[in-house]
Amino acid sequence: MSNSFQFPILTAEEAANLIQNGDILGFSGFTPAGAPKEVSKALAARAEAFHAQGQEFKVGVYTGASTGDSTDGVLARANAISFRTPYQSNKDLRNSLNSPDGARYFDMHLSELAQDMRYGFLPKPNWAVIEVCDINNDGEAVLTSGVGISPTIARLADKVIIELNERHPKSLRGIHDIYEPADPPYRKEIPIYKPSDRAGSPILKIDPKKIAGVVITNRKDEVGGFTTPDEITSRIGKHVVEFLTGELRAGRIPASFLPIQSGVGNIANAVMAELGESKEIPAFEMYTEVIQDSVIGLMKEGRVKFASGCSLTVTDPVLQEVYDNMDFFHDKLVLRPEEISNNPELVRRMGLITINTALEADIYGNINSTHVLGTKMMNGLGGSGDFTRNAYISIYTTPSTAKGGAISSIVPMVSHIDHSEHSVKVLVTEHGVADLRGKNPRERAELIIENCVDPSYRPMLRDYLKLTGGKGQTPHSLAACFGMHRTFAETGDMRNTDWSKF
Repeated sequence: MSNSFQFPILTAEEAANLIQNGDILGFSGFTPAGAPKEVSKALAARAEAFHAQGQEFKVGVYTGASTGDSTDGVLARANAISFRTPYQSNKDLRNSLNSPDGARYFDMHLSELAQDMRYGFLPKPNWAVIEVCDINNDGEAVLTSGVGISPTIARLADKVIIELNERHPKSLRGIHDIYEPADPPYRKEIPIYKPSDRAGSPILKIDPKKIAGVVITNRKDEVGGFTTPDEITSRIGKHVVEFLTGELRAGRIPASFLPIQSGVGNIANAVMAELGESKEIPAFEMYTEVIQDSVIGLMKEGRVKFASGCSLTVTDPVLQEVYDNMDFFHDKLVLRPEEISNNPELVRRMGLITINTALEADIYGNINSTHVLGTKMMNGLGGSGDFTRNAYISIYTTPSTAKGGAISSIVPMVSHIDHSEHSVKVLVTEHGVADLRGKNPRERAELIIENCVDPSYRPMLRDYLKLTGGKGQTPHSLAACFGMHRTFAETGDMRNTDWSKF
C-alpha cells in the first residue's frame, strides 16, 4: 500500500468543526491503544467555546473500551459527552457519569456492542474517527495498535475522519484480522478454532466516499505503566498457578494445556509472570482482549507461543520493541475486533481458562466487578462477562482486603452483581483458592471463608452465617447482609461491624 492518497488533509480543528451538537461519534481503538488523539482534543475545545457563549454542545460517544485521556478525559472535562458506552477508566469521566447531571452511561458486554449497533438497538453513529498507520485511495486502511469496534463504525457511520498516526509503522500490515459476522438469521459459525486462526482481512475497508478528510498525527499511545508485582499480587499469582498445575496433574486440563484469557491490570500481570515461571505449565497460547507488557516478555522467553487480542496495550518502550522486531512478532500476534476477540462462541469452542479481577466477592461466589458500595461506577463490565460465562474454567482474583484492611473484599452479599455464582468456578486471594465447582451454597461459604477471606474478617463472616440460622438453600439475613457495607459508610472501617445492630 502507498501512503499517497487524494483525501483532503485537515487540521484537527478543521475536522472537529465538521461535527455538530447532538452528533454521535464512534472512536477506534481499545484502551488507549489505537484510540484517536487529536480530533477529540479539538472537539473538546470546540465544545468549550460553545459553552462559553452559553450554547449547548454535546456528542454521544461509542468506543471499543477505555481510551486515553486525549479522548475520554478531554471530552469529559469539557462537558461534551451526552452519553457514553461501553467501558471507561478515566477519572474525570468517572466523576461525570456518577453525577446525576453528568454523562449518561450504560454498561455493556463488549462482545455485544457492535452487533447491537447493527441491529438498530442503539442509534447509528454520524461520524467514525479512526486511527490508522496507512491508507490508500480505495479506502484500504491498516489500523494501529487497537481494533475495538472499528469495522462496524466505519461501515455504519455517515462520514469517517481518519487520523493517520505516523508513529506507528506500516509494517503493522498483516497483524490484524478484520472480520464481521453476518447478522441473524444468516450468521454462520466463526471459522476460528485455535488462537492463531484467521477469519478475515488484514485491512479495514472503508468506503472512500465517506472519508471526509485525513488528520496527520505523530502521537504515542497513552498507556500507563504497570507496577512491579508486590507480595500480595505475587501470592495471588502463585495460588492461581498451584491450582492450574493441580488440574493438569488430575487430568482435568489436557496435558497440552488450554488457551489463557487474562484481564487488565497489575494482578493480571502478576499472574502472567507466575504462569511464565512455572516449570509444570507448558508453553501456552492466549486468546484475550488486551495484550500487556508481561505477555510480550513471555513471548520473547518462548513461554507464550501465540497471542490473539483486540489491542497491544503495552507501555511505549515495549511497543517500540515490538515495532523494532516485527520479523519476530509478526507471526506470533493477531489483533481482532472485540466482537471476535470476546466472542462467546469462540471462548467455549477453544476451552479458554479465564482469569479476571473482582472488585468484590461474596461468600457464595457472586462477583461485583463494577460498583463501589453498590452505587458508584468504577470502570465498567468490560469483557469479563463474555469470558466468564463461557469459560472452560473461570477464575476470579482479588486481594482479600482494601484500604489498609478497612474493607473486606469478601462480604456476605455483594452490593452489585455482575457475575453470578453460576458462572464463577474458582475464587483466589492471597490467602488461597476456593474451588467452587460442585459445591452447594453452604459449602461454598465455608470454603471461601476458610481459604480466601483475610483472617481478621473470618470470625465476623462466620458469625454472619450463624446469624442466618442456616435457613434456606442460600442462608441470608436480609436485615444484616449489607451490614459490613453500612458500617463502612458510617465509620470508614468494616471491622467495626456489630451484627447485633442489624
